[in-house]
Amino acid sequence: MSASQSISELLKSAGLDEKTIKIYPESIHDCGNGKIAMARDENSKFLLAVAPSIRQLPEGLEGDLLTASKTGIAVMKAPLTVANSKVLRRCFAWTNPVSLRNYSTTIGCGDRLGLASAGHLMAVKNRKVCPVLAQQSIRELNLTGRNYEQVVADAVFAVFECDYRQPFGADGDHLKNLDDIEMALKAGMPMITLDLSEKLCVAAAEYDRDKLNAAYAELPETMRKLLESEYKDKDFILSSGKDAVKIDFDTLKRCVLMYRHALDFAGEVNEFLRKKCGEHFDLEISIDETSFPTLPSHHLFIARELRRRKVEFTSIAPRFIGEFQKAIDYIGDLEEFRKQFKIHALIADTYGKYKISVHSGSDKFAVFPSVGEFTGGYFHLKTAGTSWLVAVELVAEKNPGLYRKMHRCALENFNDMLKLYHITADLKRIPDPETLSDRELPDLMQHPDARQLLHITYGPILGNEAIRKEFFRTMFEEENYYNEKIKKHFEKHLDKLGVKKIK
Repeated sequence: MSASQSISELLKSAGLDEKTIKIYPESIHDCGNGKIAMARDENSKFLLAVAPSIRQLPEGLEGDLLTASKTGIAVMKAPLTVANSKVLRRCFAWTNPVSLRNYSTTIGCGDRLGLASAGHLMAVKNRKVCPVLAQQSIRELNLTGRNYEQVVADAVFAVFECDYRQPFGADGDHLKNLDDIEMALKAGMPMITLDLSEKLCVAAAEYDRDKLNAAYAELPETMRKLLESEYKDKDFILSSGKDAVKIDFDTLKRCVLMYRHALDFAGEVNEFLRKKCGEHFDLEISIDETSFPTLPSHHLFIARELRRRKVEFTSIAPRFIGEFQKAIDYIGDLEEFRKQFKIHALIADTYGKYKISVHSGSDKFAVFPSVGEFTGGYFHLKTAGTSWLVAVELVAEKNPGLYRKMHRCALENFNDMLKLYHITADLKRIPDPETLSDRELPDLMQHPDARQLLHITYGPILGNEAIRKEFFRTMFEEENYYNEKIKKHFEKHLDKLGVKKIK
């Protein structure tokens, strides 16, 4: 009996109406003596399992049992819960997130809604890139009311639905302490983005000469001697053979004072991850959450010191020159960015060929060609809010009244959200949605200020119960359209980055 026949008979035997139940064809899989697939009706998505008897249904699967009295066939309609995602992960090994440390090109596909992963997979499935489907920060969890287990579960269901058999990752993003790291690991996230911002001595970046010398002199003499022998007034030739980074004595002092505690903590986290995961983890070192760019000399110092401490990192996220603001393209001197980014990429190539990570990478189309070119494809790009904005644009197209409610909610909460996100949107430049026709509303998502407004206010919008209910209903009804919009948007990212198609 073919898979399609078994599903058809499944529906008939359970007395289910084939006209109201949609089976996702790529999700039909053998499971023991039965079959399991992703399905949806007019109200929700769910797993549909069929087996010759109740005892032969997947162990641990929870849901409503529908047994056909004449045939004795057991049918279960199982909701998309964390518990049921774990059943899939046990039965189908390829639905588990894995370490991507051995893959050169990776892209973080942050999904604040738990709805975007199918579209992401449609975009990457024929490309030379590995997706990190489950990527969330603690801030995003708090604002969306989700937890790491739910985030991973949503990615698992999408992988199963699309029959995606290639490696994919899951990232506990911008974590700052061991408790949060352990929480992400327990949920099945092999990638940890370690945010070192709270461990940096930011003030040392502005020390005058006297204060710099005094603070450095207080450090242990053995430490100073070791570091001076390694770095003082030295030129470090990079892998190109033509480029070099110089670290003079003052730069060394500043680097030591700024980064030593952060580097020690990175070593502590590395040991923690090794004990928990063995070799199966990806550690990203994030130093991008600062108000000043990461100079190439500082990047080189950090990379060498991480290596000296035997930290097994797969990527480093510097703070690049210019502005990487949420929801909009790069702001800054592109030529200067290219010059500095080239050196950052050469440092990564010289000291272990790790990936350069670009944070707030959504929609930074102006810099993508440089990222792809100078890294030779060794990069990680983080995106998150852009998939939310694709959903907002969809709502503007398909449910204009709801969009206007969302826009009003965004305006009411904008100032509060500015405490969490750095953007420079000018609300006065945004057209009033009440003066626009329904047909004109989607164009607001091409307006930089409107994009930033809606980008940072997702928390209050989703926290409004009336808006939330109508929003998710609209997204459910427009599932296929959302997938296609996500696919198209991410293909544009991949094209600009130079990610090749698989022939």
